[in-house]
Amino acid sequence: MAQVLARRAFAGWVEGAVGVAAAEGGLGAGALGFIGNEIAAYIRLRAGRRLNSPALVADGYHARTDGLVSLGVILSALVVSVGLDIADPLIRLAITLVIIRITWHSWQTIRAG
Repeated sequence: MAQVLARRAFAGWVEGAVGVAAAEGGLGAGALGFIGNEIAAYIRLRAGRRLNSPALVADGYHARTDGLVSLGVILSALVVSVGLDIADPLIRLAITLVIIRITWHSWQTIRAG
Protein backbone atom coordinates (compact mmCIF):
# COMPACT_ATOMS: atom_id res chain seq x y z
CA MET A 1 0.00 0.00 0.00
CA ALA A 2 2.81 2.43 0.88
CA GLN A 3 4.48 1.72 -2.44
CA VAL A 4 1.25 2.47 -4.33
CA LEU A 5 0.78 5.72 -2.41
CA ALA A 6 4.37 6.78 -3.06
CA ARG A 7 4.13 6.00 -6.77
CA ARG A 8 0.82 7.87 -7.10
CA ALA A 9 2.18 10.87 -5.20
CA PHE A 10 5.27 11.02 -7.40
CA ALA A 11 3.18 10.57 -10.55
CA GLY A 12 0.91 13.43 -9.46
CA TRP A 13 3.87 15.72 -8.93
CA VAL A 14 5.42 14.80 -12.30
CA GLU A 15 2.10 15.07 -14.12
CA GLY A 16 1.54 18.51 -12.69
CA ALA A 17 5.03 19.69 -13.64
CA VAL A 18 4.87 18.35 -17.18
CA GLY A 19 1.21 19.22 -17.67
CA VAL A 20 1.66 22.91 -16.95
CA ALA A 21 4.37 23.21 -19.56
CA ALA A 22 2.22 21.40 -22.11
CA ALA A 23 -0.98 23.28 -21.28
CA GLU A 24 0.14 26.71 -22.46
CA GLY A 25 -2.10 26.56 -25.53
CA GLY A 26 -3.81 23.32 -24.81
CA LEU A 27 -6.60 24.47 -22.52
CA GLY A 28 -9.12 22.88 -24.88
CA ALA A 29 -7.27 19.58 -24.69
CA GLY A 30 -7.34 19.77 -20.91
CA ALA A 31 -11.08 20.42 -20.95
CA LEU A 32 -11.65 17.48 -23.29
CA GLY A 33 -9.48 15.31 -21.03
CA PHE A 34 -11.60 16.26 -18.04
CA ILE A 35 -14.89 15.59 -19.83
CA GLY A 36 -13.69 12.24 -21.20
CA ASN A 37 -12.39 11.08 -17.84
CA GLU A 38 -15.52 12.19 -16.03
CA ILE A 39 -17.69 10.21 -18.47
CA ALA A 40 -15.45 7.16 -17.97
CA ALA A 41 -15.62 7.62 -14.19
CA TYR A 42 -19.42 7.86 -14.23
CA ILE A 43 -19.76 4.70 -16.32
CA ARG A 44 -17.26 2.69 -14.26
CA LEU A 45 -18.61 3.81 -10.90
CA ARG A 46 -22.19 3.09 -11.90
CA ALA A 47 -21.34 -0.33 -13.34
CA GLY A 48 -19.07 -1.17 -10.40
CA ARG A 49 -21.82 -0.43 -7.89
CA ARG A 50 -24.43 -2.27 -9.93
CA LEU A 51 -22.18 -5.33 -10.32
CA ASN A 52 -20.85 -5.05 -6.76
CA SER A 53 -17.29 -4.87 -8.13
CA PRO A 54 -14.88 -3.04 -5.84
CA ALA A 55 -12.17 -3.14 -8.52
CA LEU A 56 -14.42 -1.42 -11.05
CA VAL A 57 -15.44 1.19 -8.48
CA ALA A 58 -11.76 1.83 -7.71
CA ASP A 59 -11.08 2.18 -11.44
CA GLY A 60 -13.89 4.73 -11.63
CA TYR A 61 -12.23 6.75 -8.89
CA HIS A 62 -8.97 6.53 -10.82
CA ALA A 63 -10.65 7.98 -13.91
CA ARG A 64 -12.13 10.75 -11.76
CA THR A 65 -8.65 11.53 -10.42
CA ASP A 66 -7.32 11.82 -13.98
CA GLY A 67 -10.11 14.29 -14.74
CA LEU A 68 -9.26 16.36 -11.68
CA VAL A 69 -5.62 16.43 -12.77
CA SER A 70 -6.74 17.81 -16.14
CA LEU A 71 -8.66 20.56 -14.35
CA GLY A 72 -5.63 21.30 -12.21
CA VAL A 73 -3.48 21.68 -15.32
CA ILE A 74 -5.99 24.12 -16.81
CA LEU A 75 -6.17 26.12 -13.58
CA SER A 76 -2.41 26.21 -13.24
CA ALA A 77 -1.91 27.38 -16.83
CA LEU A 78 -4.46 30.14 -16.32
CA VAL A 79 -3.00 31.49 -13.08
CA VAL A 80 0.58 31.30 -14.35
CA SER A 81 -0.44 33.15 -17.51
CA VAL A 82 -1.61 36.10 -15.39
CA GLY A 83 1.66 36.18 -13.48
CA LEU A 84 0.90 34.16 -10.35
CA ASP A 85 3.88 31.82 -10.69
CA ILE A 86 3.69 30.71 -7.04
CA ALA A 87 0.30 29.13 -7.75
CA ASP A 88 1.84 26.43 -9.98
CA PRO A 89 3.63 24.46 -7.22
CA LEU A 90 0.67 24.95 -4.88
CA ILE A 91 -1.73 23.52 -7.46
CA ARG A 92 0.67 20.62 -8.07
CA LEU A 93 0.70 19.93 -4.34
CA ALA A 94 -3.12 20.03 -4.23
CA ILE A 95 -3.33 17.61 -7.18
CA THR A 96 -0.89 15.26 -5.45
CA LEU A 97 -2.94 15.34 -2.25
CA VAL A 98 -6.13 14.57 -4.20
CA ILE A 99 -4.40 11.63 -5.88
CA ILE A 100 -3.24 10.29 -2.51
CA ARG A 101 -6.73 10.72 -1.03
CA ILE A 102 -8.45 8.92 -3.89
CA THR A 103 -5.81 6.17 -3.85
CA TRP A 104 -6.53 5.66 -0.15
CA HIS A 105 -10.28 5.67 -0.81
CA SER A 106 -9.84 3.12 -3.61
CA TRP A 107 -7.77 0.91 -1.31
CA GLN A 108 -10.50 1.05 1.32
CA THR A 109 -13.12 0.21 -1.32
CA ILE A 110 -11.21 -2.85 -2.50
CA ARG A 111 -10.49 -4.06 1.05
CA ALA A 112 -14.16 -3.74 2.00
CA GLY A 113 -15.26 -5.72 -1.07
